[in-house]
This record gives sequence, structure tokens and C-alpha cells, in this order.
Amino acid sequence: MKKIFPSYVRVPLIFAIVMVALEYFIDSGDRPAFIQYPMVGLFLVVFLFLLVAIEVVINAVDRVTYHMLTEEQRKQLEEAQSVSFTESKWVQGIIKNLTRSKSIEQEADVMLEHDYDGIKELDNVLPPWWVNLFYATIIFSLIYLVRFHIIGDYNQAQEFDQEVAAAQLEIEKNKAASPKEEITLDKVVALTDEASLAKGKEIFTNACAACHKADGGGIVGPNLTDEFWINGGGIKNIFKIINEGSKNNPSMVAWGKTLESTDIQKVASYVLSLQGTKPAGAKAAEGEKWVEEAAPAESAPAATDSTTVAAK
Repeated sequence: MKKIFPSYVRVPLIFAIVMVALEYFIDSGDRPAFIQYPMVGLFLVVFLFLLVAIEVVINAVDRVTYHMLTEEQRKQLEEAQSVSFTESKWVQGIIKNLTRSKSIEQEADVMLEHDYDGIKELDNVLPPWWVNLFYATIIFSLIYLVRFHIIGDYNQAQEFDQEVAAAQLEIEKNKAASPKEEITLDKVVALTDEASLAKGKEIFTNACAACHKADGGGIVGPNLTDEFWINGGGIKNIFKIINEGSKNNPSMVAWGKTLESTDIQKVASYVLSLQGTKPAGAKAAEGEKWVEEAAPAESAPAATDSTTVAAK
């Protein structure tokens, strides 16, 4: 076996098996177990050291033992080690049990009397693995016949419907376990906590700054830092224009198709937080001055001129 699996094969193979087993049984999330848990990495290092040390000791003992043998014993050992993998006794035994075919020297035992122009026929038995597999298919077919054609168990269409129903049930369970908060126009309120505003700023910078400028001063889109609004101010109007887009200006797309409602609320809240910041180089005011108490979201003015990716 040492010839089949030398040291440079055994050591990496055993180490890899142990490493894979640790990864399988230890829940380390997205990171490998030996990185997530330093003790696992330390164990692997020690284990590898011991493997190498054991191989070194075994090879040293083999060399000492070899030198203690007589010339005849060394010759016998070398002859035994020179036998190829397929010629080894245990491999030959497995092949014999799987095939049960007669060797060339034993052909006379299975020779039939038929003779066709000097061609003789052998009566070797079928390989046991083939015969057993054939019997297994017969047993399987009988069980299948009784279950699905005599007893009348489910068919493929019913099985498909069952699997779909089970998958839908699993989806509902996952939704119930972690329900997503849905923000609607009538429920939206301005957020003021730092985490929400930071997330809103991140989305605004990535999606809205191209038209409104990173500081909200406006480029092709209007200035978002003053008191004048084209589509009405306040959290509800800003949320609505970001969510639904502008019918009068296709540049202001409906971000409700790509953003969660909670993220739209954070963006709208961040836009409100820009009020009065007066950035350098901001665009001139557009639209009408917004007074929260005098203009609720339901009576907001219609959009007239907006080339935005966020809202105004």
C-alpha cells in the first residue's frame, strides 16, 4: 500500500479529509472555520506537524528494519513491492468475485461442443454485479407497478403540485419569520436618526447626485436645499415623487421598482435634512415656496419641470 499511496500522497490526503470534515461540522458562516476560529487553525497546524512527524518516524523505522534483513529477505521484500497495483492479491480477489470468469488456462472447463468453422464457444457465466443489478431492476419495476398502476398512488402532476405547495408554505414561513416593513404614503414619516440619514445619504450619493449634485445644490435637477419645490415639499410629497417618479419628466424615474420602501423613506428623510444648508454654487430656486401646514401631500401641485433622479 505504501507504493500505491506514498508519503507525499498520504499526508495531503489525510490533512484534506480532516480539514473538509471540520468545515462541514463547524458552522463558521461565510468564512472558513480555520479563519473564523483561530483554535481550529492552530489544531490544523499541529495536526499537519504530527502527520509529517509520524511519516518521518515510519520511514526511519522502515530503513532500519530493511538493513536488519538478510539478503534473501530483502530480495523477497523487493519482489513483493514490485508487484503492480492490479497484480496484487487483494485486487485480483475483488476482480475474481466481480467477474467469476475462467482464466485462459481454465477455458477447457467452460468450452462448449459447438464448433463453427473452427471457432469454439465458451460458456462463461455472466458477471455477478450485472446479474444482481438485473434482479434489482426487476424488483424495482414490480414495486413501481404495484404502487403507481395497481394501488394508484400519486402521479407526476400531483407530485409537482405537492412540491409547489410545500415550497410556497416554506416561503410563507420565511416571510412570517422575518417580515419586511412596508412603508406606504399614508404611513411615511421623516426619520431623524443618524443611521437612517447615513443610509439615505449613501443611496442619494449613488443614485441621485448625478442630477442633484452630491450636496443637493442641483445640476440638471432642481436645488433640494431651499424652500421652493416643484412637486410639493414635505416628507409625503418627496417620498411619493421618489417612489412613483414624475409623469411630466421621464428623467425622474420611479425608484419604487428598484428600492425598498424603507430605503425610499430614508432617502426622502435625508433630502429634508438638506434644507437650509446653502451649498456653494447651488441652482436658483424653482417652483413654489412650501409651507407644511398649508399644503398637505394629497393637494400637492402637479409636477411641471423636473429632470431628477431623486425628487423635488
